[in-house]
Amino acid sequence: MFIIFDYMEPVTLKNIASELGISVTTASKALKNYPDVSPKTRKAVVDLAKKLNYTPNSFAVNLRTKESKIIGLIIPEIVHHFFSSVINAIIKKAEKKGYLVITLQSNESDKLEEKQIDLLLDKRVDGILMSLSNNRKDLSPLKKIIESETPLVLFDKISKVINCSKVIIDDRKAAYSATKHLINSGCKNIAHFRGPLNPQNSIDRFLGYKKAIEDYKLTFDKSLIYTCEKVTYKEGYNFAKQLHLSNKKVDAIFAITDLVAIGAITYFNEANIKIPEQISIIGFSNWFMASVISPSLSTVDQPGNEMGKTALKLLLKEIKATKKGKKIEYKTIVLPTDVICRNSTKK
Repeated sequence: MFIIFDYMEPVTLKNIASELGISVTTASKALKNYPDVSPKTRKAVVDLAKKLNYTPNSFAVNLRTKESKIIGLIIPEIVHHFFSSVINAIIKKAEKKGYLVITLQSNESDKLEEKQIDLLLDKRVDGILMSLSNNRKDLSPLKKIIESETPLVLFDKISKVINCSKVIIDDRKAAYSATKHLINSGCKNIAHFRGPLNPQNSIDRFLGYKKAIEDYKLTFDKSLIYTCEKVTYKEGYNFAKQLHLSNKKVDAIFAITDLVAIGAITYFNEANIKIPEQISIIGFSNWFMASVISPSLSTVDQPGNEMGKTALKLLLKEIKATKKGKKIEYKTIVLPTDVICRNSTKK
């Protein structure tokens, strides 16, 4: 019969060993089911650990193994369908590999993003996955991660000048394909509701659109470019209204995201402008609402699930290499995209 003391402090392995009159090493081995510990001793240790609500000191374990088994994930927004699918893929795969994921939302704020980076480094996470905020211009916080020898993998919204692994799509090629789809369906005056001027994916989607216009000998008109600052449904709605009231001869719109495109569709539906007979619209991402809005939205399928899995796989490989003291070989993986044709564009 054991005398159980009411410990005010968290119960340690030393407490358990002392109660049972065994060494700390034997108690540790018993909890880890080592074969050189007798079944009787193992049962006594396990039973007492349960009674005392003993939990291993994760900080001490981390010091011994040089691992926290925690990964940091920073994204611009959680509610976006694309990012929610990325998060879901990362957490599922990380859990299978024995890792917890601290998920942080920057809200497109570079200042908040910097605080979150500092938090994760203070927590000594094993690695960091990031999709950069639209306002990220100062790259010193990213360099700080690399200088701390914490593996960093950027995905979706990246910086080309930061020396780390990246998982992306070819935004320029995808935007070119979306614009080409509009041109091949007979559209000649195509507007672009682009994203902010700073993010790389916004720049590349604009350049892809522009190149398709030029390659197919259409006239590039700067007045048909509308810049979203927040990339919202409301901006899509308002820009569609501006476009309509300006009486410009526009027969198609390529929008930076599905959310912006759906805002445009809502306005044209209210204004009794027939889609796609009078104006065609194509978005980008292929989130859930694209298939249920009327008319259903043609879009570029952005593989969020695959991007999450690939980014985590790269990060885990780099964490393993870092632990062994090996040099990391940075990779940039480009995932394929497809144009999904629905009812908002002509066949």
